[in-house]
Amino acid sequence: MRTRTKICGITRVQDIQSVVQAGADAIGFVFFPPSPRSVNKEQAQLLIQYVPAYVQTVGLFVNASLSEIQDILNDVPLDILQFHGDETADQCKEIAQAVGRRWYKAIQVKLDLDLIKIIKNYQQAGASAVLLDAWHPELKGGTGHHFNWMQFPKMDIPLILAGGLKPENIEDAIQTTRAYAVDVSGGVESAKGIKDQQLIERFMQGVLRGSAKQCD
Repeated sequence: MRTRTKICGITRVQDIQSVVQAGADAIGFVFFPPSPRSVNKEQAQLLIQYVPAYVQTVGLFVNASLSEIQDILNDVPLDILQFHGDETADQCKEIAQAVGRRWYKAIQVKLDLDLIKIIKNYQQAGASAVLLDAWHPELKGGTGHHFNWMQFPKMDIPLILAGGLKPENIEDAIQTTRAYAVDVSGGVESAKGIKDQQLIERFMQGVLRGSAKQCD
């Protein structure tokens, strides 16, 4: 099975068109103002109109309240919520149930974490997947760094690999981790928040090669 792919941090209509043309499975919108890739409700409302059927839309939130998320969803029909802050399993579950959306949690990987235990905690709360990202003391994703892929566990919940992925390393990343899906943002950009069509195409070609080699 081909590794599923999400391109995150979309801010322009032409980037949606590039992502769709390249064959990505999901598009991510960042609702976190400190991020250079952040969009507001009005921008997202415009952008999502250009996302065709069978391509999923994901909203990335960092420690957002239920009312903040509901306000976005009133005008932006996102398919999935990505909790990318310090949200507990219970908080994720409560918000997702209140707004009627599937969800997954991003975890920044550190050496002293009991990853298996943490993942199971979110799984039991109803997560559709768990995303594993590189740890940074200040940034919530988009660091451009990756963690040690040998730490990537094998579990019965879909696991998404993020952090420092780019066309040059995606094939190796997929072969090493056998992740269900991969998530890229800065690795396919010409500038923060500005995607590069050629980098997106090269990235997706690497995804296809990496996926094929898993079946060899």
